[in-house]
Amino acid sequence: MSLVTKNAPAFTADAVLGQQFKQISLEQYKGRWVVLFFYPLDFTFVCPTEITAFSDHLDQFEKLNATVLGVSVDSKFSHLAWINTSRVQGGLGEIRFPLLSDLKKEISQSYGVLLDAGVALRGLFIIDPEGKVAYEVVHDLNVGRSVDETIRVLEAIQTARETGETCPANWKPGQKTLKASSEDIKKWMSQKH
Repeated sequence: MSLVTKNAPAFTADAVLGQQFKQISLEQYKGRWVVLFFYPLDFTFVCPTEITAFSDHLDQFEKLNATVLGVSVDSKFSHLAWINTSRVQGGLGEIRFPLLSDLKKEISQSYGVLLDAGVALRGLFIIDPEGKVAYEVVHDLNVGRSVDETIRVLEAIQTARETGETCPANWKPGQKTLKASSEDIKKWMSQKH
């Protein structure tokens, strides 16, 4: 069951930001876009490639008025140990956004990504400033997500909302949007074929 167009399930959780433990709630980000992503476990193999990629691109998310939050079923202590392990040793090193602890697995369950094995699938949700889910993608554990694609989708959603128009397949910032009209789609399709 998709969460798109529905209110994002609320949560409050322990998190690590930098070297500090904090309480993070979804409510505190009202008025901003939120990119919420779930990953299976700390100290694994695909997960650090994604987490560090999101951290390395954080400035791009900030320019889009978006906060990035990562979630796994690990403890805040495990998150901190992974952050304190250098990247060359297979750790995360400095991460510029919060990693949330979902030890009770309630957040993963409420977003529909919890496996029977007790870990989360690779789920990613874009939540709009009003708290509604605008986008979700969930896939298996062995393939990492594209941060570039996440940014592209976020920009497309924002552009469509700002212009009242639509973004065609493979749309990128600066490209033409389409009016929701048969004339505009005919024109666009005739240029492509």
